[in-house]
Amino acid sequence: MDRILSADGTPIAYRRQGEGPPLVLVGGALSTAATDAPLAALLAPRFTVVTYDRRDRGAGGEAGHGDAAADRVRREIEDLNAVVATAGPGACVFGMSSGGALALEAAAAGLPVDLLAVYEPPYTPGASGLLFKARCTARLHRLLADGDRAGAVELFLTATGVDAATVARMRRAPLWPGLEALAHTLAYDDALLGNGAVPAGRFASVTARTLVVCGGFSSARARASTRTLAEALPRARHRTLTGQMREVAPQVIAPVLADFFARDVYVRQAS
Repeated sequence: MDRILSADGTPIAYRRQGEGPPLVLVGGALSTAATDAPLAALLAPRFTVVTYDRRDRGAGGEAGHGDAAADRVRREIEDLNAVVATAGPGACVFGMSSGGALALEAAAAGLPVDLLAVYEPPYTPGASGLLFKARCTARLHRLLADGDRAGAVELFLTATGVDAATVARMRRAPLWPGLEALAHTLAYDDALLGNGAVPAGRFASVTARTLVVCGGFSSARARASTRTLAEALPRARHRTLTGQMREVAPQVIAPVLADFFARDVYVRQAS
């Protein structure tokens, strides 16, 4: 992987593959550039796809563990700005889950991107959703402060709808140590979501044409949240993928992204 420096001098590892207009993939919680590799491979025939390791993940630079939540968000926005600049002029961005929240925050802060797609940024609007988020945040910070990395990963998984039996199987699987190694980064993703509400006022400044996507088999809360998000964005449209859940299949989302980005890139270049 190649490396670039973010605004604060932190090295950010990235990989570029494919041919065509530049497209940056932003991973969600507990993910690395390797997590995005299957989707990147499917998009590479039509785009120059850039994947990267967010801070403290994979080969990504180390974040300051004592940073305040606002500082963590600001640093991640600076990282994404650096990656988009490296990707090249006219880069499109796709953000998965909390990576979608990062992409939206960056766009609201002035990220120079005209085309943006997100899949189920995990906002939890509504009174019950905000209470749920507050309780999860408090428990997450307690677990991390106690050094209970396994507990933090389990909290994340159960909060996102993974049943207890599946979590138990995952804890016995070879992938579990890798998830534990990334447990502290859950605090960064949690900070990206604020109190769980869709920040409609801030997102009103997003000028990018945006596709907001959810899965037809995702929870009612997740589906409703994406509709609320789409309504808050000035130039957004919403799409539901039949049969998909929180972990969307790369072979399903890839053609949706390719059609959205390729069509709108053509329209933009022709105008």
